[in-house]
This record gives sequence, structure tokens and C-alpha cells, in this order.
Amino acid sequence: QLQACGGGLVQAGESLRLSCAASGRPSSDYAMGWFRQVPGKEREFVAAISWSGGTTYYADSVKGRFTISRDNAKNTVYLQMNTLRPEDTGVYYCAARAEGSSRMYIQTYNYNYWGQGTQVTVSS
Repeated sequence: QLQACGGGLVQAGESLRLSCAASGRPSSDYAMGWFRQVPGKEREFVAAISWSGGTTYYADSVKGRFTISRDNAKNTVYLQMNTLRPEDTGVYYCAARAEGSSRMYIQTYNYNYWGQGTQVTVSS
């Protein structure tokens, strides 16, 4: 089970940190990702991290502004979002896929488990 939190309403240029806590199996068994969705659009990839945290990958739209990280001792994955823009507005979802290698995934269909989402709203 995944529980995402940390969303909120901020102004453009500000920062937020999202957290995704995993229960059940240790998070170190999973590759993790963050996605976001706005009404009327498909869920889009934001960032991914390998099970060890040693490898990360970002969508071009967030590269240099967002940082994904994980603390396997706490079974938690984070998304630090800096210099937020109005176009970053959406519901952010964390996702997990059981993975024994260092692979990462950017497609929604690659993930087995999803959190409930947390709303991020960036005003201009």
C-alpha cells in the first residue's frame, strides 16, 4: 500500500516536497515512480528511481527542478519540487513495481501499485 502526501497550494517559484510511504513489503524491493495528472489528460511520467536509489530519471519538463530520492530504511520515496510553475499543477501519484534489478520505468502500465494521489496547485 502506498500513501502519498505533501501536496498543497503554492505560488510560482516556490517549493514543495512530496512523500510516498510504503507499507507491507520493504520498499527496497520496488522500483518507484512519480506521475501527475490533470483533468482531461492522461497520467504523465514525472520521475523514476531504481530500488537502490542509485539511478534516477526525469521527464524533460521537470529536469533540473525536481529531485526524486528514497530512504529505504523508512520505506519512503520523496519528490522535491523546486521553482514550481503553474503547469506543474495536477494530482501527483506515486507508483511501485516489484523489481529485483536496477531498472526504472516511465510508463504507467509498468507499475503494479499506486498511491491515492496528492493535489499540487501552483498559482501564477
